[in-house]
Amino acid sequence: MRTRLFCLPVLGVLLALGSCINVIKPGKDFTRAVTPSAPDYSQEDNWAALPTRRDSADAVPRNTLLHDQQATAPVDVFFVHPTTYYGRTQWNASLTDARVNRFTDASTIRKQASAFNGVGRIYAPRYRQATLFSFFDEKTASGQDALNLAYSDVKTAFQYYLDHYNQGRPIIIASHSQGTFHATRLLRECFDQNPKLRKQLVAAYLIGFKVKPEEYQVLRPCDDSTQTGCYVGWNTVEWGNEYPPFQGGVAVNPLTWTRDTTAASASLNLGGVPYSFAGLDKQVVDAKVHNGLVWIHPTSRPGYPRFLLPGRPELRHSFHIADYGLFYNNIRQNAAARVRAYRLLTSGG
Repeated sequence: MRTRLFCLPVLGVLLALGSCINVIKPGKDFTRAVTPSAPDYSQEDNWAALPTRRDSADAVPRNTLLHDQQATAPVDVFFVHPTTYYGRTQWNASLTDARVNRFTDASTIRKQASAFNGVGRIYAPRYRQATLFSFFDEKTASGQDALNLAYSDVKTAFQYYLDHYNQGRPIIIASHSQGTFHATRLLRECFDQNPKLRKQLVAAYLIGFKVKPEEYQVLRPCDDSTQTGCYVGWNTVEWGNEYPPFQGGVAVNPLTWTRDTTAASASLNLGGVPYSFAGLDKQVVDAKVHNGLVWIHPTSRPGYPRFLLPGRPELRHSFHIADYGLFYNNIRQNAAARVRAYRLLTSGG
């Protein structure tokens, strides 16, 4: 019996699986489950995005003046996509699962990774991502084992990227949700104690997962819109509410790129992009940092879904699904500003 790729057909990207949450746990523990074959990153099919070919990372929102600039981009972007596998037959996705790959490309690569195609050449590996249930597995070690396997692919892909593609170019690390879970660890293991790689780091966009304030020994959160060699992150929640899983993490306001708690007006929002990817909604929401979260007053415009997970009422105020979409053009413009600042700094100007 084939596993359904998503439970909500209109908004398949939702990690809010609702009634599916009780049936997505794989039937066997990790040690007894089928483990998909490890990817060979010399094969282009094992990358969701490469700058040398046409793929979903080349997209820009419809009806805008934005353009894909990867052909002349001065930096590289290593993007780690979020969970797009909700299977219950095995703990980790197979890279030969065409349905998962199509979903990944049409959702997160097109609607998140593309935010960086104005300044960066985008490299996004496919990896044996852990099924969504891994994050809710509180009784066994199987969920963590699945996440460790997924991370091993991300790290292998990054090393392949360094060895064969990077050629000493500046790097942006970008991610969301499960991708940020892995990218946070990648920064710790590959950048934090490596001065050479730290010099290449323009910035890291660690969005949609909790990054602890004490996560790194050397790397620090960004304090303003043009600082480089630092990282930003946030988790979007309806104004006045809490989101226990991510409280207390690092939160940078994506409208001001500072960590203070001053409310930023929606007039600073350069344009959100709805799930339809049909244009920019300027001034779509405001933003305020609160206890490791970013509070917003929800918009009435369609295409910015909440995190709906029956049985977990504490999550209903989260806009996790729209962490990128609500601030798409701010992310795009900020990446350009940090790249300009990095190039000026490294050129000695």
